[in-house]
Amino acid sequence: MTPRKILRDFFGYDKFRGGQEALITRILQGGDVLGIMPTGAGKSICYQVPALMLPGMTVVVSPLISLMQDQVTALRESGIAAACLHGNLSTEEYFATLDAIRAGQVCLLYAAPERLLTDAFLSLADYVQISLVAVDEAHCLSQWGQDFRPHYLEIADYLSRLPQRPVVAAFTATATAAVREDIRRLLRLRDPLELVTGFDRENLRWIVEQPQKKYDALLRILREHKGKSGIIYCLTRKLTDEVCEKLRKDGFSCVNYHAGLSPEVRAANQDAFIRDEVPLITATNAFGMGIDKSNVSFVVHYNMPKSMEAYYQEAGRAGRDGMPADCILLYSAQDIRLNQFLIDRDDTENDLMTPEQRAAVREKDHARLNAMVRYCTLTDCLRHYILRYFGEESPLHCGNCGSCLSDTETVDATVDAQKILSCVYRMDQRGLHGGVRLVCDTLQAKETAQTTKLRLSSLSTYGIMQETPRKQLEQMVNILISRGYLHVASGQFPTLELTTKSHPVLRGRETVEMALPKHQPKKKTLDSVPDFAGDEALFERLKKVRSRLAAKEYVPAYIIFNNATLQAMCEQMPLSAAEMLDVPGVSRHKMEKYGDAFLQAIRDYQTGS
Repeated sequence: MTPRKILRDFFGYDKFRGGQEALITRILQGGDVLGIMPTGAGKSICYQVPALMLPGMTVVVSPLISLMQDQVTALRESGIAAACLHGNLSTEEYFATLDAIRAGQVCLLYAAPERLLTDAFLSLADYVQISLVAVDEAHCLSQWGQDFRPHYLEIADYLSRLPQRPVVAAFTATATAAVREDIRRLLRLRDPLELVTGFDRENLRWIVEQPQKKYDALLRILREHKGKSGIIYCLTRKLTDEVCEKLRKDGFSCVNYHAGLSPEVRAANQDAFIRDEVPLITATNAFGMGIDKSNVSFVVHYNMPKSMEAYYQEAGRAGRDGMPADCILLYSAQDIRLNQFLIDRDDTENDLMTPEQRAAVREKDHARLNAMVRYCTLTDCLRHYILRYFGEESPLHCGNCGSCLSDTETVDATVDAQKILSCVYRMDQRGLHGGVRLVCDTLQAKETAQTTKLRLSSLSTYGIMQETPRKQLEQMVNILISRGYLHVASGQFPTLELTTKSHPVLRGRETVEMALPKHQPKKKTLDSVPDFAGDEALFERLKKVRSRLAAKEYVPAYIIFNNATLQAMCEQMPLSAAEMLDVPGVSRHKMEKYGDAFLQAIRDYQTGS
């Protein structure tokens, strides 16, 4: 069989997406690959298609049990012999899986990295040829990545202990140049084909808000996305529980998810969300890696994450079906302090790291946090900032982010910038250091416990911006931070410091222009149903058929068919098996298993039944 025939028969698509075919071809030729592809770009196809063509078995290294189970369920629904080995299997399930592998009945095997060097796992190579090892979420290899996992460093040792080195394929959605170099080096990739397909997700709208009351802003967002499926990320377990409880009291159907819950509760809540039994989930960053729920229409970050990598990965769980989706970040200055605290006290897997490694990770975490702060305080194009961060060129104006949708006017703000920078300079002369709030309080002569205690009223800059609206003043300070004129120093409290870029402005050698919004960003809310050429009533009918089948099979609805496939059915209106097979996403296996139910629904709709 050819790769394209496998794609058609097992996955239901006629053509590959960008980059997939080149990576698959290189793997089949026996070469290593490194694929950097955004969430939803189809990384898994790049190793699943070769796995069906290569002899023996493909091992997929994956970091989370939920990710493994999700992938295996989807593959089995497509008629592919897949399995996983993890600690949550019963003794009976575990040995049954081992027996199936030894009998050559498993094509794709998913496993966590900590299981690779166990005697039982290593012995599998005595029974079956391992032709390909695919490393998913490969950024976990690098201590410069946002999700370093020391057990990933054992993958190279596993490869060296196999009777014959297999082809190695590494994939991730988020990797800077430094992280990519680490992946190549630590996996010992041999002349890999490195392919970066681009980080842009055109269907996602990026928005940052700085509301006075976050919960009120969240309620507004949920009303704007009524009936839609969404994730609300919170920085701590406590906040995750509090926001969930508030939403329930306000009449929203919501579950929560974090590592402090029992495994049974976590699994039940995740299943309820994935199966569309509840539309909303509040969660820490413990939720979501590898979750392939395609109909998430919005992701809200109730707090600023600690890195752009983490934010891009978490926000990227929206719009995986290609439909328009919103990624909204609710930012406050307090988020900086909370993230700094979490970075400094993070001891996750530190027992596996040397003191030097721990120090290096913390230093890099603080640098990434500063990049995240700059994103949150931007008035320039948010999409451009994200793409530039990952090393990709893009237009300066995307037309589909909070900044580009704002009604702004560009003004010469040099004098205001000098006042702000001078205030930070005067405070520093006295050995005083303050954050955004204290600097703004000083500039506006606001009498607070801190300004009084520190006797800031004696500064020459005290009260020189009393006429400037507070929100605009804070925005100008944040713009100076985002452009590198001010640096947010880490410590017990986030404080502002001048940078080398500050001096030309203070000396009048450089002008500063700022695009300041005239009012709140124009909101383009999503409709209650997808905007497409097909019939909306038929779409709802097909969703009901899908829900019924999903409940019967006890799998998430998107495993049957995702929204994009249902949309294509509405547009193409197939009336026969042959026509149904022309619908993107309908494989031969799924046609045989589910096709008649959807064909009948379409016929009934056409006849008015």
